[in-house]
Amino acid sequence: MGAQLNLVEQNLHLVEVSSRRMLFHIPSSSLFELDGLTAQLIELLRSRPQQTAEQLIVELQEQFPVEQISDSLREMVALELVTDGSPLTPEIALKKVTEFPLNTLVLNVNTGCNLSCSYCYKEDLDKPSEGKKMVFDTARQSIEMLIKESPNEARYNIVFFGGEPLSNFGLIEQVVEYSEQRFAELNKPVDFTMTTNATLLTEEKIDWLNQHRFGISISMDGPKAIHDKNRITVGGQGTYDVVSSKAKMLLSRYNSRPVGARVTLTKGITDIRGIWDHLFNELGFAEVGFAPVTSGDISYYNLSDEEVAEVFSNMKLLGEEYLQAALEHRNIGFSNMHQLITDLHEGNKKALPCGAGVAMLAVDHEGGLNLCHRFTGSDLNTFGDVQTGMDKERLGAFLDQRLDRTNTGCDSCRIRNLCSGGCYHESYARYEDPTQPTYHYCDLLRDWVDFGIEVYSRIMAENPAFIDSYISPRRAH
Repeated sequence: MGAQLNLVEQNLHLVEVSSRRMLFHIPSSSLFELDGLTAQLIELLRSRPQQTAEQLIVELQEQFPVEQISDSLREMVALELVTDGSPLTPEIALKKVTEFPLNTLVLNVNTGCNLSCSYCYKEDLDKPSEGKKMVFDTARQSIEMLIKESPNEARYNIVFFGGEPLSNFGLIEQVVEYSEQRFAELNKPVDFTMTTNATLLTEEKIDWLNQHRFGISISMDGPKAIHDKNRITVGGQGTYDVVSSKAKMLLSRYNSRPVGARVTLTKGITDIRGIWDHLFNELGFAEVGFAPVTSGDISYYNLSDEEVAEVFSNMKLLGEEYLQAALEHRNIGFSNMHQLITDLHEGNKKALPCGAGVAMLAVDHEGGLNLCHRFTGSDLNTFGDVQTGMDKERLGAFLDQRLDRTNTGCDSCRIRNLCSGGCYHESYARYEDPTQPTYHYCDLLRDWVDFGIEVYSRIMAENPAFIDSYISPRRAH
């Protein structure tokens, strides 16, 4: 008798799409349409584990050629959907981080902000008059540290963040001039990115940003009644009128890259479609992305469990519109859906939730290196500074804690290589431990990924040209 075969349930997930069955191969984040033979082999091994190849062949040889059954089993063993008792390949999550291919720096150019958004997560936020501005020498040292630490990256990205980054526009101009010259000497491309509340934009600034091809995101929460609820001035006034006016000015003049809107969803705000419709159809943003607040420092603004479920339900409703538009070869700019489709199409698999601490670090106004922009000013220790470089030993030790999925619930989760435990800062805010996975909406996220698999499968079956037109170009700058 041959080896006994068993399904590796933690490596496969089946999703029904119309009349087709799709197999999501979890280790590679790949999607396959399930043929009849493979489907039957899975069902047989589910109902009666520990069968040999010979027993399975006897069971199925009246329906399929023996050679085809043998080939399918060999392929399933190779993909580790079935095990013959041999050791399985270690999960990607079990590898240590020893290389830090740093290619993105977030410069926190001013802790001051001219707004006083009620839900702001920034731990080092100051009133405009008390804002601590980064000086050029710190920014220059940041660029030099990036080049020294990672001289071999294909391209680099400098992100300007705050507070409100445009409140230190003079520094941004200096950094861009220095970076363009410095990376040109190395024959390497450099990109610039900024998230702004838009209030300080002028025609001159917009044209300058356009000239330097900035990737721009505008923080805007939707129509006036929603936006003015939380995005207010220091004096308590709503900012919709000025932000929408500045956004229209930007969108009318800016043509170097698509401009996106970033929406923060707080307590009582779940109308995904209405917000998207206003920002995409009425104002003309190229993309609209939604960030639900579930673990903010001020618990009053956190969405309740019921509201989080409603948000995901409404995201799926907008996702249905995304699908219908995609089948008509139109892109409705729903960022969350776009990103999920991109991950599935490219087979993205992550041992860690994002590039923070590996490919990206945030520099605070003093030059300290933080895990990401959300941690500047927090109690979490920095990981070196721009003068002495990255503290790779401490950074590696920190990341190792998240890489170890033992006894976390993530070790066998079907979306473990897409979610990877969730946002560090969300864990920090919720559990005071950035290494602990975020568990509070795992089921909703799993359902969202299943929905994405369905949408992606239908696009690939009915209009694959949409992927070439709208998904693949997102990776090109």
